[in-house]
Amino acid sequence: MKFINYALSTLVLIGFGLSVSAQKYKTPADTVKLNQEYVNVSNDIANINAQLTIAQNNLPGYQTKASTATANAQTAASTSSAGAAKATNGNIGDAKSAKNDADDAYDKAEDSRNANNNVGRQDEKIRKLKARLHKKQQRLKDLDVMRNAIYAQIPSNQ
Repeated sequence: MKFINYALSTLVLIGFGLSVSAQKYKTPADTVKLNQEYVNVSNDIANINAQLTIAQNNLPGYQTKASTATANAQTAASTSSAGAAKATNGNIGDAKSAKNDADDAYDKAEDSRNANNNVGRQDEKIRKLKARLHKKQQRLKDLDVMRNAIYAQIPSNQ
């Protein structure tokens, strides 16, 4: 029981110590570095927002291509199926035509799969950009807290 109390109190003290020492910029002399990082983070946020907007604007185009490719694949598959049914009771020409229809259906199905993969990749790209944006915005908030802490240290000349 004593060990648990000792370990728990040690963890609590370490937690408080880390949160207090986590602030990178602490003195008014650090203001220049803080402002440089603030500008860099703000620029990163602007770039990520631009990339996110482009990715979100491109997504409907990918989705349209995917749905069109899926519809084309389904049409080609039904055509192939009809050709195969005809070829079972037909001649060599019908069999060759059925083979061509099957190859075409396979190509269309592959195009559909690739288009759907592109949609998935675009969704993943948007998700990653949003995560990066959130991280940068959190860093900007942390820098604001540090800036306010530094400004609180500076005596006002009023």
